Amino acid sequence: MAKKSKDQRIQVILECTEQRSSGVPGISRYITTKNKKNTPERIELKKYNSYLKKITVHKEIK
Repeated sequence: MAKKSKDQRIQVILECTEQRSSGVPGISRYITTKNKKNTPERIELKKYNSYLKKITVHKEIK
């Protein structure tokens, strides 16, 4: 079967919210995919931040 020209899944970048406010150098980012039809709003996931050495909330950017 041929693939649809308009994919519903797009790549998004997740960035840590706590690290920006804490002043620790470095940026914790993750790349993942989401279905833009099912979740049109920006997503928030709990991911591990290696700079802070704990699990923090990462929000979608762009």
